[in-house]
Amino acid sequence: MAVFENRFPSYSGRAPLELDGVTPGLGRCEVVCFSPDHDASFATLDPAQVATVMEAWADRTAELSTLPGVEQVFCFENRGAEIGVTLAHPHGQIYAYPFVTPRTERMLQVARAHREETGGDLFADVLAAERAAEVRVVAANELWTAFVPEAARWPFEVHLFPHRKVPDLNALSAEERAAFGPLYVDVLRRLDRLFGVPMPYVSAWHQAPVSTDRDLAYLHLQLFSSRRAAGKLKYLAGSEAAMGAFVNDIYPEEAARRLRAAL
Repeated sequence: MAVFENRFPSYSGRAPLELDGVTPGLGRCEVVCFSPDHDASFATLDPAQVATVMEAWADRTAELSTLPGVEQVFCFENRGAEIGVTLAHPHGQIYAYPFVTPRTERMLQVARAHREETGGDLFADVLAAERAAEVRVVAANELWTAFVPEAARWPFEVHLFPHRKVPDLNALSAEERAAFGPLYVDVLRRLDRLFGVPMPYVSAWHQAPVSTDRDLAYLHLQLFSSRRAAGKLKYLAGSEAAMGAFVNDIYPEEAARRLRAAL
């Protein structure tokens, strides 16, 4: 595998100086090539390759977090033409943002409110509730659980949580990194088998900001697809795009049942 700077970055250490009060797009954008095999996908990687990708994610998270002005590191993969991917070669990206993203700010705001109201940890409480209910759990091992969230926005959406709370990828133990790969690949293969065609998806690591609210954050992976049937996609139309109010026509429990049955 290989990691290199994006040729057309949204954020760069070579951004121009601040002009007229406009903050420059300082930061860094990197590409992570998972395999030299052009026809491969993350789901077809062998355990050693997956382990190498995990080490690369953790290494780049630690390194990019030290860059001046970087406030959040985001590792992700967009897969499939339906998502807008134009390069089929198996790869992901890493963004080092010069700010904390709106989604992360909102998640941490809710986590803070939950702590003040209950004294508990929002993410740990959600994980415990899903493990206890079991009905939305897709797969699990001793160190990780993959489940469909109770209020899933997307037709098929799975969250993967380590059982131990850590802020970012670099904080995972060697055992936790090793246990993630087989579970993640298992979930990806289930998605690909649902409709007999490669499933388009976005795979997004939610990590703690570099310098704020690290005690509130809980590392987890969000995996979701816009495909709702073999020949149908979910489009963000009026309610979703204009109002931010998602409407999902697949019950989370049914999505989890289908994924459990897929293998």
